[in-house]
Amino acid sequence: MPPAVKALRDQLYSHLFQDILPFWQRNAIDSTGGICSCIGDDGVILNRDKWLWSQWRAVWVFSRLYRRFGQQEAWLNIARSIADFCIRHGWDESQKRWRSAVDASGRELRGCDSVFTDGFAVYGLTELALASNRMEYGEWAGKTVSSILTYLPKPRCDLPQWPYSVQPGEKTQGIPMIFSMVLWEYAELTEDTMARSSALGLVKEIFDHFYRSDRDLILERVSQEGAELPAPRGTVILPGHGVENMWFQIHIARAANRRDRIPLCCHLIKRNLELGWDQEFGGLFLAVDANGKTEPDWAFADAKLWWPHTEALYASLLAYTETGDMDFLTWFHRILNYSLANYPVSGHGEWRQRLNRQGLPFSDTVALPVKDPFHLPRALLLCLELLETRVKHTSLK
Repeated sequence: MPPAVKALRDQLYSHLFQDILPFWQRNAIDSTGGICSCIGDDGVILNRDKWLWSQWRAVWVFSRLYRRFGQQEAWLNIARSIADFCIRHGWDESQKRWRSAVDASGRELRGCDSVFTDGFAVYGLTELALASNRMEYGEWAGKTVSSILTYLPKPRCDLPQWPYSVQPGEKTQGIPMIFSMVLWEYAELTEDTMARSSALGLVKEIFDHFYRSDRDLILERVSQEGAELPAPRGTVILPGHGVENMWFQIHIARAANRRDRIPLCCHLIKRNLELGWDQEFGGLFLAVDANGKTEPDWAFADAKLWWPHTEALYASLLAYTETGDMDFLTWFHRILNYSLANYPVSGHGEWRQRLNRQGLPFSDTVALPVKDPFHLPRALLLCLELLETRVKHTSLK
């Protein structure tokens, strides 16, 4: 392994395994089941409510750790404990969907008001089935997929998408982004042809409807038929979603033998980084306007949230391995340097989640009232996997 690659690998490995993961294992594992994701940056538990959105994402992380980084039983046990808690208390059989939140005892706090929870359930259960070699988790993923395949063809504005609001006649990038990936990974596990076909249909929707070739960018909202909506609602761009979506699409393109699509995905990663970077204060804006003339129609648009930066880390490194374009390596280090200078919480290990434009922390809830082990550990895990395989024979000078 070239010295520069090894140094970067060691830096990310140390941050993940000595800072991030110990924070969660030390503070957040609930002995009665689940993970405490209503938690402060200092590790203090604010309450023991369990948001299943966060629970299933944690299942993915600890399952992936077990599968790719040494098969430590503690990681698999954490993943199974969280999943088993969700299965006992989170499934609403009458709706055949997952509740959004339960309390520490499993009593419903919020019903099935977000299809994104179903998507993250498939994501976590599929990875856990692979890690544990126990197909009951795959069967639960299958039950969820069956429900998803019944409601995805409906008008998107009719689907419950809390905490986001969708107006009649419009749809957002988030649904095809997330469900293309989770359905594809489930189909890879099970060879389910319906799930694979649906995933590929969602991929087509992303490039036919949300990618605007005349603008050379990805819009966050379009009409149900894929037409551009009036500004400013129709001209919102979320750079974090753009880069996350495109690394999803690179993964799918590789597996689906559609490598011809990868150059466009890499190009759009760079476009989102260029559009989203704050030239004055540094960091990625949460939202920008495609026209660049009005305030983006998105709450906290000028905030510097942690998650777009984590997604940009992996996306830029992945695009570099695909193209050899040194611009992506420059972006990777720019984002890494900004992130490490601003997000880590001294003495505790994890990152703070919300900064204002100038880089000062704020406490307002932006989406869910949670802090969970997902975007940051996932990005570091995937970067490490990439450094161990595809980048190890490549210079990082």
